[in-house]
Amino acid sequence: MPPKSILTPKPLVAGNWKMNGTRASLHEITVMGLSYDADLRRNVDLLICPPSTLLYPAATTALGTAIAIGAQDSSPKISGAHTGDVSPNMVLDSGGSMVILGHSERRTDHLEKDALIEQKASSAIATGLVAIVCVGETSSERQAGRTLAVVRRQLRGSIPRNATALQLVIAYEPVWAIGTGLTPTATDVAEVHLTIRNDLKKIMGKQQGEMVRILYGGSVKPNNAKELLSIDNVNGALVGGASLKAIDFMAIAETYRSG
Repeated sequence: MPPKSILTPKPLVAGNWKMNGTRASLHEITVMGLSYDADLRRNVDLLICPPSTLLYPAATTALGTAIAIGAQDSSPKISGAHTGDVSPNMVLDSGGSMVILGHSERRTDHLEKDALIEQKASSAIATGLVAIVCVGETSSERQAGRTLAVVRRQLRGSIPRNATALQLVIAYEPVWAIGTGLTPTATDVAEVHLTIRNDLKKIMGKQQGEMVRILYGGSVKPNNAKELLSIDNVNGALVGGASLKAIDFMAIAETYRSG
């Protein structure tokens, strides 16, 4: 890995289990914890975001491993008549410390817009959670040369203006790369992450903007993790399918073994 400056944030490798997993799957977290030793803990933070049904048992399973547990979404509301929703304080009460917001599957399947995601992020942060805000372009947007414009619009519309670097993570996930096995070139990833970094510094101030972790997501696998995680301004990964198995997830985390 390249040398890190004093302003380079500690990397985060986060696993998004999506709508997968039962209680039997929690064994994978136990196995992850066995290889997440003190040396690796110094170099990288680990997070698993299971479905909401597994949030509390996952947090219990992860006790003593230093693996953080998070949610895949949360409501902008704290409580009330919102059947089926999960509030950020419920996530916190269940042992979660982070929450993924604005994932492309939420933006597409549930028609979530930037303004709603900003409201969710504000509520999550106010509750004490770290908001992982996702941005990324579709295939048609990419082909039209609109990648940077789309990402910048989503970023500026989805993050709370008063957030600090400790309360916010950004995940760049090109929609066309999620679950397809396709990935952008290293040059493309570097360009998008630099654009996000520069915008964060403008929005949050230079020092805070430098310290926000920017993750890359979209078909991150053990065989491409080293290249992707070595790119400038890539401070970790948001991992989908490869996070369901401890052997694959930890192989990605091991990229940071040498610091």
